[in-house]
Amino acid sequence: MKTTANPSRRTFLKATAALSGGLVIAFWLPGRRGLARAQGAPKAPIPPNAFLRIAKDGTVTVMVKNLEFGQGVTTALPMLVAEELECDWSRVRAELAPAAPEYAHTAFGMQMTGGSMSVGDSWTQLRTVGAQARTMLVAAAAAQWKVKPEACRAEKGFVIGPGGKKASFGSLAEAAAKLPAPEKVALKDPKQFKLIGKPTRRLDSVERIEAKTVFGLDVKRPGLHTALVAHPPVVGARVAKFDAQKVRGIAGVTHVVQTSLGVAVVAKNFWAAKKGRDALEIEWEAGPGATLSSEGLRAEYAALARQPGPMAKKAADPNAIKAAAKTVVAEYEVPFLAHAPMEPLNCTVEYRGDSAEVWCGSQFQTVDQAAAAKAMGLTPDKVTLHTMPAGGGFGRRANPASDYVVEACEIAKSVKVPVKTVWTREDDVRGGYYRPMYVHRVEAGLDAKGAIVGWNHAIVGQSIIAGTAFEPFLVKEGIDHTSVEGVSDTPYDIPNLAVTLHSPKSPVTTLWWRSVGHSHTAFVMETMIDELAAAAGEDPLAFRRKLLAKHPRVVATLDLAARKAGWGTALPQGRARGIAVHESFGSVCAQVAEVSLEKGEVKVHRVVAAFDCGLVVNPMTVEAQVQGAIAFGLSAALHSAITIKDGKVQQSNFHDYRVLRLSEMPKVEVHIVSSGADKPTGVGEPATPPIAPAVANALFALTGKRARSLPLGKTSWA
Repeated sequence: MKTTANPSRRTFLKATAALSGGLVIAFWLPGRRGLARAQGAPKAPIPPNAFLRIAKDGTVTVMVKNLEFGQGVTTALPMLVAEELECDWSRVRAELAPAAPEYAHTAFGMQMTGGSMSVGDSWTQLRTVGAQARTMLVAAAAAQWKVKPEACRAEKGFVIGPGGKKASFGSLAEAAAKLPAPEKVALKDPKQFKLIGKPTRRLDSVERIEAKTVFGLDVKRPGLHTALVAHPPVVGARVAKFDAQKVRGIAGVTHVVQTSLGVAVVAKNFWAAKKGRDALEIEWEAGPGATLSSEGLRAEYAALARQPGPMAKKAADPNAIKAAAKTVVAEYEVPFLAHAPMEPLNCTVEYRGDSAEVWCGSQFQTVDQAAAAKAMGLTPDKVTLHTMPAGGGFGRRANPASDYVVEACEIAKSVKVPVKTVWTREDDVRGGYYRPMYVHRVEAGLDAKGAIVGWNHAIVGQSIIAGTAFEPFLVKEGIDHTSVEGVSDTPYDIPNLAVTLHSPKSPVTTLWWRSVGHSHTAFVMETMIDELAAAAGEDPLAFRRKLLAKHPRVVATLDLAARKAGWGTALPQGRARGIAVHESFGSVCAQVAEVSLEKGEVKVHRVVAAFDCGLVVNPMTVEAQVQGAIAFGLSAALHSAITIKDGKVQQSNFHDYRVLRLSEMPKVEVHIVSSGADKPTGVGEPATPPIAPAVANALFALTGKRARSLPLGKTSWA
């Protein structure tokens, strides 16, 4: 058993509170308000700082502080509690926590879901909750039986004592809630785990299969109206004036109001609101984005890539590349990308003058609650933000500007009726936030033996951090770390690696996208490494292994993927394999893609993935997330791109912003590396970056043609 004290920045379990006769376990953040509302307040329905409730019937409810949008936190996080609590897993339930300071990320101090950190952040926190609850339940039983706690144990929802005495957690919960909380508890050694590490079906599977999950888009309130907003058709445009005369006669329309982002039509149902919005006559003030085009930006970026820029990483010998026996120069480009979650953006707001309630699938509860409060002229404690399950997000629901939330609050305050603001997919694809477009220029030199002697890497693309509250922490000396991650910190042992970054400003709104900077840097690094292997006359796998000799974890993952894929063995005529490996979010993912060309179209038949995410909590969730991340990454690798012409986004929905079709999904095999780690690392994002370069490298093996731009489906492979 490993004994842990609570982190010094918190005193865990400062208090307990009774709730409907049950036990509530909570944690306290110094200097934050909230706990006092729970102490001595048994009638509170859900104390804002409660992580665990045990009801009289033995049901265990775990409050999940993160957003559930497909990644499985409503199963993985309760598993952490249940492991230490020793409860009956069949009695465990999960609820999404509302916005509250007590649910903040333990390091960042804000409630959020992103960076593939949910399980890792909760690893010690929620296990401690379970262990402390178990200790209190055992103590309550021992007191009833007048025996020492050491003579009792917890097992499957019961405390078992001397002579076969047995009491259920439900019967003990009220008494346990009155006991002092232990300051320190013993946490299990991983070798003692009974639940963690075992394939476990998701708690919400049946609910989702039976379509009973209430997403943000499904929220219903008495007297609820729907709002649709006409957003600028040109990047950076603003409303000059509008005429709503034709709108007012449409049945069901109740209000037309201007917002900071456009003009909203409010109606008693969605279709009336849409008809009203379609009838609006708006004159737009074009602004500086009216002449913007993807082609113009590409030319500008390519020119910048040839100019000196701020240094993200300095080479030990900047002149070493000049002595190279062979030099490879390549320019890469990747497009703007939309997030395009299956559930469109939405936010429901009830404004009551002195308070408000908000329902949305938020990745940034702390930020969105504060922004909502400001938009309605309230303080955050007067705004209750309910976290709703979301049908995808990929970063779009973690917006520092809280754009769609602020807009919904502005509308609700203006019309003073409950209102659900909905962005159609066309609204978000045409006028939302995008993964930035990037251009990379790489010059790499090899000596006579095929070893790398120097590497100059220039990156050009908008900063997603500049102008946000995160800028002081993530932008240093002109370098946005999210633009260069995966290059400046590559595990490859590359002598004399120099990395520069240009971050030109643009009116195009940009945001992190699943795997953030790794979404483009992995493509460039892994295709360039492959190209250098070919230039050196070496097998791509062997070439990588030599450069990764100092990183055995990466090598082990790479080797597993290669072995399981049959690297080096024969394939049917017309097929080829490509390999890629990338480290991100604390995890390593290697992939081997098997591809062919069918009538000139890229066909991916099989992807073999090896994945090292540290200690695995739920193998089923890990496998599903890797499969999903590969499908997501393949969409961008083969099809997806946002293009701009005369300031207008050219795409609008899945017919022209293509994502992977069901018939295109390859067979995906996931092999989890048994790394012996003692804690989990990221799962949701690390499998997205390697898929594009793995496919591109397979296409080179098949055709002899290098891919240096995405999406690959737009390249002629004849």
